[in-house]
Amino acid sequence: MRGARTWAVEAAGPWLTAHGACEDVRAVALLVHGGLEDSTGGTWIWEPAVLRMVPFARALSRAGRTHGLAVLRLRLRLRGWNGAAADPVADVRAALRAVRCRFGAVPVVLLGHSLGGRAAVRAAGAAAVLGVLGLAPWLPDGEPVAQLRGRHLLVANGVFDRHTRPAESRAYLRRARQVAASADFLPVYLDAHPMLRVRRWNEVAVAFTGAVLGWRDACG
Repeated sequence: MRGARTWAVEAAGPWLTAHGACEDVRAVALLVHGGLEDSTGGTWIWEPAVLRMVPFARALSRAGRTHGLAVLRLRLRLRGWNGAAADPVADVRAALRAVRCRFGAVPVVLLGHSLGGRAAVRAAGAAAVLGVLGLAPWLPDGEPVAQLRGRHLLVANGVFDRHTRPAESRAYLRRARQVAASADFLPVYLDAHPMLRVRRWNEVAVAFTGAVLGWRDACG
């Protein structure tokens, strides 16, 4: 893709794609795409779940360039969560290690859609992570919250979402508030799981990222 550079975190993936150019990197936004509950099939660069994160990456790159924000889009090795293996979580953690190697100990904001939202929330305990934006995240009963201690969490759901239901997100947030620095819910009206109101979702991503990093007012 134009203006994007991709490299493998490890020999067999996952892969990171950097959007835009930022010479003086002071923070990183790491985007994680969605997937399936169970699948050991490999991901592909042109599949819809992967491409769904491109508008977010471009919007964040435009908004954050003058603030030293590097925007990285993660492509997972496998399409599925795969039960106790939780394969996407390992990929996010590998990406966070790669960020530290490349940019040093800069703060990171994680943004993930659906399965990617669950993986981002699970990986939030890494020292560099300041906040997580769950975009219609998959947060089933029993999902842990301890790793969110001191982090900022925002969950945004389309009000018509039937894949990852707003009620499940709210239930998770009630538990997360016991440990998180903040844990808020934002309804996105007239939308569902595919996030077709691209401009509105981009606004949410930019506002949350900027607020956590200190260069934007909180979103609403």
